[in-house]
Parts: sequence; structure tokens; C-alpha cells
Amino acid sequence: MRNLGFVSTRFAGTDGVSLESEKWAVVLERLGYSCFYFAGESNRPPEVTYLIPEASFHHPEIIQINRVAFGQRIRPPSLTEAILRLKQHLKIHLQRFVSQFGIEALVVENALTIPLNLPLGLALCEFIAETGIPTLAHHHDFFWERTRFMVNCVWDYLNQAFPPNLPFIRHIVINSSAAHQLAHRTGIASVLIPNVMDFENPLPRADNGYAKSLKGDLGIAEDEYFILQPTRVVQRKGIEHAVELIHRLGLKARLIISHASGDEGHEYEQHIRWLADTLRVPVNFVSDIIREQRGQTPDGHKIYALWDVYPQADLVTYPSTFEGFGNAFLEAVYFRRPIVVNNYSIYAFDIKPKGFRTIEFDGFITGDTVKKTQEVLTQPGLAEEMAEHNYRLGLKYYSFSVLEHRLRDILLSWST
Repeated sequence: MRNLGFVSTRFAGTDGVSLESEKWAVVLERLGYSCFYFAGESNRPPEVTYLIPEASFHHPEIIQINRVAFGQRIRPPSLTEAILRLKQHLKIHLQRFVSQFGIEALVVENALTIPLNLPLGLALCEFIAETGIPTLAHHHDFFWERTRFMVNCVWDYLNQAFPPNLPFIRHIVINSSAAHQLAHRTGIASVLIPNVMDFENPLPRADNGYAKSLKGDLGIAEDEYFILQPTRVVQRKGIEHAVELIHRLGLKARLIISHASGDEGHEYEQHIRWLADTLRVPVNFVSDIIREQRGQTPDGHKIYALWDVYPQADLVTYPSTFEGFGNAFLEAVYFRRPIVVNNYSIYAFDIKPKGFRTIEFDGFITGDTVKKTQEVLTQPGLAEEMAEHNYRLGLKYYSFSVLEHRLRDILLSWST
């Protein structure tokens, strides 16, 4: 078994699924496997990619399906027809993908987990059941973790394919709570493999002067502290806590928000802008010049990668109320930045017990949170000490070698 087929709605951008699948591919290729990709959107090399537009959750037909499927309880017959028609269409292309690249096993990234593309999940479920192809289902966030999916008219499809209980599938989760919930709700056993970073290689690529202009381009004055919020602008990220913290610091600081609003609307971004104006906190939304890779905007401005941005930040804020794991937390640890973190459930259960040193708060900013943040910003030695301690823990618990060990065990078991 050497050729593995990654399947998802997209392999592009800086979302957790795209980032983690890329890390998995690096490790799997080290182990001697060849990786190929089936998706609706992809930035992977075209020679190893099978693109089918209907696999994307941004496809117009999929958007329309989601509008009707979620928010009401009675399913119109036209919705059933649309879902089943696209399911069959996608299943045919899955068969062609497997045949074209000689795929011997699938690695399904979240497409059997969260129902952003119902036809794709159903197509995968049927294809796996009909072929018996060995499959790793890598689950990042389940539908029951998102309130917007709970009122729907597609419970039969959700129970069938998100995720499916088939003997050919090994289920992988990224946190212990997901493992418990999956077993409780479906009776499915899973393997826990957390998100990882390449801690064995501690420094990112050499800058060669490219990022010297970063602070100026981000609008950060020389006498301002650079506070980085490296997430999308969605409600569960809790960005209002970062704004409040800066308001209460009594220090000249600017919040830089690296990502855009994403696919959950722009109302929350408007709220953050209003709050920042009301509290007179400088906040810059800079997703136009921070992307997954360096480049240039149409009007000639530099585009910076996240690995340009993290090393220059004085502090990273991560005030999320819920996360499947916490990629930005690991990134901050990898780039040796001090972190302000909300005590969200997965952090409390899976990450905090490892011994990470952070500026922590539990649901709201306290005077102690403000005091500790002031100390870290004004005492570089303290910030460095915390960062080095955290890096050592990242190397121990969340490195590529940890991922390699666990994937090797799973894949070897298939051949025995």
C-alpha cells in the first residue's frame, strides 16, 4: 500500500484542515507513501490533484443545498433530488480519481465529519462501503459541535455519513473530548492524534530582509506593542476579549488581526470594529496582505506569510471560546511568542495539563490577566523564558515525530 488519496472539500488557504493535511502529507511521504488529492479547491501540485468543482462547499449548488438543509425541519423533495444527484456525480469522480492515480487507501480530511458538503460525504460513504477501500477519516470538528447544524431536515444523511460506521474506516480525532463524544453518540472507537508543528526544525525559512518592512506595512508605529490575533474573524474566536485587554493595559499597543471573516458572515467583524472604536483601541484588519505564501497584491504591495508575522509580534492573543484543537496556539509556541489564552475546553483538558506557561483567563479578562500581560510585555526576559519552556513541551508532545510514530502504527496494522 503506497498510494494514498487525500479527500476534502478544499486543500488551500490557512484553515486548520488544509494546514494539518499538508503536515500529514509531509510525514507520510517521509514514510515512503505517495500522496494524491481530490478536492473542490486545491493549491497542491496539479499533477497529483483531481479537481472537481462540486466537491467545494463554495460551489453554488452546495451553497443552495446548505441554505435549505439547515434551519428547517421538513425537507422539500427538490432538496433530496439535488443531494442524491450530486452524490452520484461525485461518486463517479471518486472512482475515476482512485483509478487514475492507483489509490490504495483514502485519507478523508473532515469531509465525513462536518456537513459543509452533504453530497460529498454521502458519496464517500457509499464508495467506501461498496469498495472496502481502507480509509483514515481525520475528524477536525463534528457537526454536533456547531449550533447552526442542529436544526435541519437531513438527520438521516447526518447519521449515515457524518461520520459513517463502516468496518473499513479508522477514525482519527484531534482531542479527547471528540473521542468521548464520538463513542457516546455513535459507538465508534477512535485514535487520538493531536495537531502538530515541525518542532524538530525550530527556525522558519531565512528572511533575507523581506519582512523588514512588515511593521510599517501593517501600520504599527515604532513605539507601539505589536499584539497579534492570528485567527479568522468569527464569533467563537472571542476577539472582543483581546480588544478589552488592550484597552485596559495602559500601554501603547495595536491589535493586528491576520485573517478575514471567512464563511460565517461579516456581522461579528462589524461588532469588533465598533467595539474597538468605542474603546479607542487601534485594530488593523490585514488579511489582504497576510496569506499562506508570500506574494504581491494587484496594486504592488507585499504579501507576507504568517511565518513572517509571528516572529515580530510582542504577544499573541488566543481568546477563543471553542476550538477543535488550537492551531494558532501551537504556531505561537513554535515561533516562541508569549500567549494570552482563554481557558477553552480542549485547552483545559488536553493542552494545559502538559505544563504550558501562558497568560490565562477563564471567560473574561480580570485584573490579574492585565497585570501579567503588562509584566510579559515590559520584561523581555520573562517572555523569552516562557517561550523557551513552551517550545520544549511542543517538541515533546506535538512534533512531527509524534505524528510519524502514530501514523506508522496505524498504516502498518493494515498490512498485517
